[in-house]
Amino acid sequence: MSLAIISPMKITPSSSSGWLTAAPPSFSSHQKYWLSRPGALTAGLRQLGRFDLRVAREKVDGLHAQEAWMLLRPARSPIWLREVCMSIDGRDCVFARSFTPLPASHALWQGMRRLRTRPLADMLYHDPQITRSRFFVDRLHRQHPFYRAMQIYFGDKCPEPNEVLARCSVFWRLKQPLLVAEAFLPEFWGIAGSQRP
Repeated sequence: MSLAIISPMKITPSSSSGWLTAAPPSFSSHQKYWLSRPGALTAGLRQLGRFDLRVAREKVDGLHAQEAWMLLRPARSPIWLREVCMSIDGRDCVFARSFTPLPASHALWQGMRRLRTRPLADMLYHDPQITRSRFFVDRLHRQHPFYRAMQIYFGDKCPEPNEVLARCSVFWRLKQPLLVAEAFLPEFWGIAGSQRP
């Protein structure tokens, strides 16, 4: 099931965040497809091979200044953070980072705390009250908070930042935001080939 790309509030990337409202011309048509593919990304990944999800971190954190625009909240506001790594046939392909204001994680988005190894999509695509913003895209840079999260998880095996393309969108439920950002690792493009599930 695909969600309508609608947002009750207009959000615009901050100039320092690096996120763009459209993929630049240097991105291939295949990259643009995956960076703007509607619906649950996990559904597309499952069509490429054996899918697995591992939880990297779940914790209370402070909203990073470069990500504050995503939730329309002040920097350092408390959030509930969840990071996962998704693999296809045992090869890490996508690293995902999601967060919501801490009070929302105990209320409208409380299901986020109970997912364990289930994908976030399990709670996002069956509620007519949930809408989704447009996609924003980026080629991650070394100081990007998303890339720093990847460094914590992958350590020395972390790909170089210029090799990682990412997208993000904001889900809204009764004016409460939930950010979902997904980074496509270099391994992904070889597995996906030219397929468009």
